[in-house]
Amino acid sequence: MANNQSRSSNQLVVQQASQALQQLKYEVAQELGIQIPADGYYGYMATRDTGAIGGHMVRRLVQIAEQQLTGFHK
Repeated sequence: MANNQSRSSNQLVVQQASQALQQLKYEVAQELGIQIPADGYYGYMATRDTGAIGGHMVRRLVQIAEQQLTGFHK
């Protein structure tokens, strides 16, 4: 789907987080050497690649949450 639209029924609890999550997605993909389609349509990407991006995003978000819970900031 174009323009970073998603078919997902998941709702963000904090709507302002959408842009930050998009940025995180691009950062993780770049770190992994995976090219995200410019048109925002992920249908032609390998499931392995999209799964790797999502998995690394979750790891990063958990790490951020753990740091905030312990009061440790980079």
